[in-house]
Amino acid sequence: MDNNGRKIIYSGIQPTGCVTIGNYIGAINNWKKLQENNDCIYGIANMHALTVRQDPAEFRARVKSFFAQYLACGLDPDKSIIYIQSDVAEHAELTWVLNCFTYLGELSRMTQFKDKSAKNEDNINSGLLTYPILMAADILLYKTDLVPVGIDQKQHLELTRDIAARFNNIYGDVFTVPEPYIPEQGAKITSLQNPLEKMSKSDPDPNGMVSIIDAPDVIMRKFKRAVTDSGTGIYVSPEKPGITNLLTIYSVFADCPIREAEGRFEGKGYGEFKTAVGEAVVDVLKPVNERYKDLMNNKDYLDKIAAEGADKARYIAKKTMSKVMRKVGFR
Repeated sequence: MDNNGRKIIYSGIQPTGCVTIGNYIGAINNWKKLQENNDCIYGIANMHALTVRQDPAEFRARVKSFFAQYLACGLDPDKSIIYIQSDVAEHAELTWVLNCFTYLGELSRMTQFKDKSAKNEDNINSGLLTYPILMAADILLYKTDLVPVGIDQKQHLELTRDIAARFNNIYGDVFTVPEPYIPEQGAKITSLQNPLEKMSKSDPDPNGMVSIIDAPDVIMRKFKRAVTDSGTGIYVSPEKPGITNLLTIYSVFADCPIREAEGRFEGKGYGEFKTAVGEAVVDVLKPVNERYKDLMNNKDYLDKIAAEGADKARYIAKKTMSKVMRKVGFR
């Protein structure tokens, strides 16, 4: 925690696929609220994305698009540090040092390594294995107090805590040991076509996910095609994963508690309910879409904000890295 008592918060999203409403609910919507009373640092985690082969030109364009989407959603560069990960070389530098304080057995137990290896059998690179160490470097560079994480990232954060504590036990008080911040609502939004699977930026079924920059008619079509459950009744239940997912989405975009949402749709049919969910999402995302288009037409402004964010991030990262280098015996 810094001197004014505000928490330091770090988070980031990989620039793969597109920013979905799952990312918006589980991450960005909470980030907007957190930046009001905390010192927040939000990165475009493009170094993480290299575990999958990227076309360089498309990759650069997608990183810029993600940066514009961050701003369009309401992340404020005057309130938060917003930057592109690869612009701050200290991320890679600290990753190597932390590699030497992380055990192979710890990495091999990471469930995401097993999942991603199964999905990328033709490219099981070492980056898939050491990905959590880069994530640890992201967090520890900035003396982070809190890390907003989804349920699927808790294991990585626990490893970060273990690495920080191990380093501190050897060299003294160097790293802040971060705590998780998990929102009570909306931590996991699932696919509209398979409610048992997380909504993914790279879902091969375009109807399974909704991008925050989808056109209104596209959003409505996807919700009208959303998979529901057998029987009737619109309420939260483990036996109704499709309806539960839609109610969660509606409650966030309509800004009402889930129980109140259940009451609004008591006795209503699934068709009417899905239309209402789509309309609530469109109402919130329409100005986001318009702001995004304006930003993408002003590339010089985007470059300027990204450079300023990188300078601010680098200033903090260099101080941390200088201390780490002295501790391990580098000149």
